Amino acid sequence: MAKAQITWMGPDYRCVGEANDGPAIILDTPHGDGRAQSGPSPMELILLGLAGCTGMDVLSILQKKRQPVTGMQVRLEAERTDEHPKVYTKIHVEYVLYGEGVSESAVERAIELSETTYCSVSVMLSKSVEITNSYRIVTDQVTPYVSR
Repeated sequence: MAKAQITWMGPDYRCVGEANDGPAIILDTPHGDGRAQSGPSPMELILLGLAGCTGMDVLSILQKKRQPVTGMQVRLEAERTDEHPKVYTKIHVEYVLYGEGVSESAVERAIELSETTYCSVSVMLSKSVEITNSYRIVTDQVTPYVSR
């Protein structure tokens, strides 16, 4: 059985979240007054969960297929309703893979397997959200670590 909890840290809506025996993470919400968030919002965590789940699947599948992947980013763009509850209605997942000689057919198959079979976040969300995907294979650039 999975377990999770949050503890309110005040004075705004900042909370510390913990799941099972894993490390803690700070959750926050946009303040609207220009102050920086100290952590992702709960809805942003959903996107990060999807990106992490499918990204790890795709990477694992490509490594098992001995594809020469030297780096990867999973970039998401999502649309939400304007009215409450402001749920996601569309999510586009872009896989950016780095490496010389990475097979397009291997990437396509890895994405398909992740989104339909292995990534429980994707399968769960797809029951209520339109999820689309695309990919790019980059061979002529240094693999970025973090990019915003």
